[in-house]
Amino acid sequence: MRCAGPTEEDCFVNIIQAVKVSYSYRSKYQTIEAVKQVTCGFEPGKMYVITGESGSGKTTLLSLLAGLDLPTEGSIVVDGRDMREINRDRYRRETASVVYQSFHLFPLLTAQENVMYPLELRGVKRHKAADTARGLIAGVGLEERVNRQFPTMMSGGQQQRVAIARALAAGGRILLADEPTGNLDTANEAAVIGLLKMLAHERAYAVIIVTHNRDIVAQADHVYVMQDGALKDGTA
Repeated sequence: MRCAGPTEEDCFVNIIQAVKVSYSYRSKYQTIEAVKQVTCGFEPGKMYVITGESGSGKTTLLSLLAGLDLPTEGSIVVDGRDMREINRDRYRRETASVVYQSFHLFPLLTAQENVMYPLELRGVKRHKAADTARGLIAGVGLEERVNRQFPTMMSGGQQQRVAIARALAAGGRILLADEPTGNLDTANEAAVIGLLKMLAHERAYAVIIVTHNRDIVAQADHVYVMQDGALKDGTA
């Protein structure tokens, strides 16, 4: 399938885009329209924020961009291909990674082993995966001793950096983050925001963040605002 974007130019600029995307689900008593006719695009090299009130649909949109579900209507297009046409598990292993507020590290694995996990899923030999993991952990600003620590031995900021290093290990170009600073103190929050900006501006990731955090919103290259499932451009 050719790119379903509004224009052919969109196909070459955006690594991922939503085209007239709607998503609804049935509760016990009614049908909920969580996302309504959303069209937006995301380029490599920029940090995007999707913000809005709780229940506005922003986390649902992030889940659709992550391939965790498919739209009821419309298309999520990745590199010109509809999400319905690709292997979504492989997409999350190799193209897009998700970082969560609660870190989601494996509690019985060390930091190094957590980062090795997606590498070994891709068939990377264990010794090479270990070398790569150590480099990624250093690259997110953590000391070498953290490699051997389990999640319960780390601070929240350290755990989030390890989670980001694990996302980078997937080798993709899309980094999706759901309230990535929600459990962090001010100093660690600033460090994580700086790391996400660096990944966008210096390593050409498309960084897409769902957040209420005004500090992240203020530093974004582009802001989208969701309200009652609809999306509007919030960049001044």
